Amino acid sequence: MDLKKRLEEFRPWNEQEERDREALLRLLEAGQAPCGREDPAHLTASAWVVSPERDRVLLAYHNIFSSWSWLGGHADGERDLLSAALREVREESGLEAVRPVSRDIYSVEILTVDGHEKRGRYVSSHLHLNVTFLLEADPAAPVRCKPDENSRVGWFGLEEAVAASTEPWFQKRIYSKLNGKLAGFPPRR
Repeated sequence: MDLKKRLEEFRPWNEQEERDREALLRLLEAGQAPCGREDPAHLTASAWVVSPERDRVLLAYHNIFSSWSWLGGHADGERDLLSAALREVREESGLEAVRPVSRDIYSVEILTVDGHEKRGRYVSSHLHLNVTFLLEADPAAPVRCKPDENSRVGWFGLEEAVAASTEPWFQKRIYSKLNGKLAGFPPRR
């Protein structure tokens, strides 16, 4: 199913998701939501990786932003954003056994990214047109960091995950929301 249809079927949880969903649909209809990084607004895929019991979440300590954060990244030409999210989780955490709790979109966000240095080169400020998926993994499975992107990877309790971020907007608007939405996805026993 194409992204436009998936976004049309997505039911927003709050006003932020409703407004960002509408903006994403307008950009897609205008052909302004590319899968590559060249444009100042481009598609990304993120993952809220939870334990089967839904009581823990996997975060990585992001080198550029000096903060614990969710996993994910650029679509890099991939049109299937769920596949991109799974790829990013595997690359950033070393997890091999990670699966979608649902193949549906879990959340949508339009995220501002300030200009920064990456691998010795300046990256201009831009927008991430982000689609988030709810994924599941075993907290006992081995994880590893990806040194060019993160310096640590670890599991946190749900409230600990929110508190571990040093980015207040993400704490309030993104991570708290993602945890709140978990009530609709009962634990797997």
